[in-house]
Amino acid sequence: MRAIESVHNMQSQMRDWRREGVTVGFVPTMGALHAGHLALVERAKRETERVVVSIFVNPTQFNDPKDLEHYPRPLEKDLTLLSSMNVDGAFLPQAREMYADNYNYAVTERELSRVLCGPTRPGHFAGMLTVVLKLLNVVSADKAFFGQKDYQQLKLIQGMARAFFLPTEIVGCATVRETDGLAMSSRNLMLTAEQRQLAPEIYKTLKSARSKEDAVETLTRLGFRVDYVEEHWGRRFAAAFLGNVRLIDNVEL
Repeated sequence: MRAIESVHNMQSQMRDWRREGVTVGFVPTMGALHAGHLALVERAKRETERVVVSIFVNPTQFNDPKDLEHYPRPLEKDLTLLSSMNVDGAFLPQAREMYADNYNYAVTERELSRVLCGPTRPGHFAGMLTVVLKLLNVVSADKAFFGQKDYQQLKLIQGMARAFFLPTEIVGCATVRETDGLAMSSRNLMLTAEQRQLAPEIYKTLKSARSKEDAVETLTRLGFRVDYVEEHWGRRFAAAFLGNVRLIDNVEL
């Protein structure tokens, strides 16, 4: 596996692969890799001939500086894991290069980003869309793979790809869960042992509640601080806090 830190070198590698005529799959991540990420990598390996995984904790999508500060960054462990999976390239860009413009240019969306996580995470989706657009332009893969746990994010990225005529196909992949139902997330590493025991109740409640109001009542009673439970696009969504850790999940209705 080749570890690539600069945009120039990543673009150079892509040109080499294009000359070889191979297809390329891309999995953008913020690191702290888990089985959900690895499922995306496996899907990319099945559908393309070369696979690139990026690891970049994007500062512009954090509306809470403390959240950014405490976000897990086990880089060496992540690279060892990717190498063991025979990933072809690990793209490790630096913030000073990704935001050489000091974030003067940003991508905004005017409708979908205003529901669910939008109202309580100001600036999050602009930061996310901006960095994803940059990454997709640098890697210029045939396909990019994203999980459905962040369903709103997936829909926004798919919409951005259509709006800007991006050549990369955006592929949505099913949420990967722990055996107790908890959606896999890098943020799960931040839970205490007691919180980890309680966390799967989000998924169970979303599935079993008769209404979104009942789901809010149940989660609150269990000890969650509920941000929202809403229903859109034939799915039920929730965001709730355990301590300072914000968890999200969604299920098909």
